[in-house]
Amino acid sequence: MVKEFKYRGVPTEELQTLSLEKLFELFPARARRSLTRGITDNKRKLLEEVKLAKAGKLTTPIKTHLRDLIILPYMIGLTINVFTGKEFHPVIIKPEMVGHYLGEFSLTNKRVQHGAPGVGASRSSLYVPLK
Repeated sequence: MVKEFKYRGVPTEELQTLSLEKLFELFPARARRSLTRGITDNKRKLLEEVKLAKAGKLTTPIKTHLRDLIILPYMIGLTINVFTGKEFHPVIIKPEMVGHYLGEFSLTNKRVQHGAPGVGASRSSLYVPLK
């Protein structure tokens, strides 16, 4: 039997029907403060794109640089491409992500895989003969 996800005791279906005021009461203090201070124009445009995508009217993928946007329940099921500083990383929104920031799921640094040192990497490598 699969365990049903609940956000602070509230099922996902009920989360999507809650008003914003009731939803804000469930969020932790940091997210609540961020949302009650207002939504900037850039965030408002992105949220409108999300609503269009949920309605099926948007055909292009949603791309954004807004890593500080809090994930709301009506975003569940969408794929949003979040900018990492170099490229756009696709993030599929799941119910467990509600209340977190978009940037938490799109890492800005990659794992470094070092190779062999090249010429000039150290003082002794200057005197290695090159064929």
